[in-house]
Amino acid sequence: MTTAATTRPGPPPVRRRGRRPKEEPRRVTEVELFLEMLAAERGAAVNTLEAYGRDLDALCAFLARRKEGPLDATSDALRAYIASLRHMGMASRTSARRLSSIRQFFRFLLAEGKRTDDPSAVLDSPRLDRPLPKVLSQDDVAALIAAASKRDAREGLRLSALMELLYATGMRVSELVGLPLAAVERDPEALIVRGKGDKERLVPLGEPARDAILAWLGARASGLKGGKASPYLFPSRSREGHLTRQRFAQLLKELAIEAGLDPQRVSPHVLRHAFASHLLAHGADLRSVQLMLGHADIATTQIYTHVLDEKLRQLVEDKHPLAKSDG
Repeated sequence: MTTAATTRPGPPPVRRRGRRPKEEPRRVTEVELFLEMLAAERGAAVNTLEAYGRDLDALCAFLARRKEGPLDATSDALRAYIASLRHMGMASRTSARRLSSIRQFFRFLLAEGKRTDDPSAVLDSPRLDRPLPKVLSQDDVAALIAAASKRDAREGLRLSALMELLYATGMRVSELVGLPLAAVERDPEALIVRGKGDKERLVPLGEPARDAILAWLGARASGLKGGKASPYLFPSRSREGHLTRQRFAQLLKELAIEAGLDPQRVSPHVLRHAFASHLLAHGADLRSVQLMLGHADIATTQIYTHVLDEKLRQLVEDKHPLAKSDG
């Protein structure tokens, strides 16, 4: 049987006077190779790589206590690890995410010829109670957009453009704040959005969003320091050079209060949910919504079918001849 996984030596610890150096645990080589593959071949974001790294480091630490490693871990060892997460009180959704990381990791080892089997293939996924996404009503969204338009001139134009764009396209907040100026300079009827894994998708733009963008473009240059050019539609003095996700989330909470809404119910991602749910409620098909949201798997989009279920129930009640009573 193969021995526990190899490790790469780390840099020598820095010795401080009067204190013993604290040694950081060394990451297992196979985990490093897996993360390198995710970055190089799948274009995984830094946050994604960090999440995978944490999940797999925890697994390898558990295996090490059993004198095992990724190259000789058994299905029983992986079951014991998943059971330990449950005993720790970890939420089933978090356990499911860790299991997904483990499965992808062992499939990688199998594909690379480092193992001849996949011990994760026989593991059962934890049962999940899939929560429905938080959704704002159309009146709620209209109230937020109205509140944005009441802000002082330049700030109001910027917020209106942000709100109209987000609601019109369902973009992720990172895609929205980092939108390049070149994407909208010619008053486009559709936006090319670069999403996860550097994949591009085409999202149509309605007239309210286009009008809001044009109004913002007229005021945008006045806020650039020293007339300095910026490649971003929403420039700022942040390190990234554009409005940050955190700042936009703060602005959205402020707008919620001004619109008379509970700020805890409002976030950029909730507006993305509203975009999808309202489209489906007005007759859009699930596949089209999947493409506009940039979901790789339609199963991810199916969380919004609760809207379709309600629509079908109403359709039966309104249109089916046997659903109407005579008296």
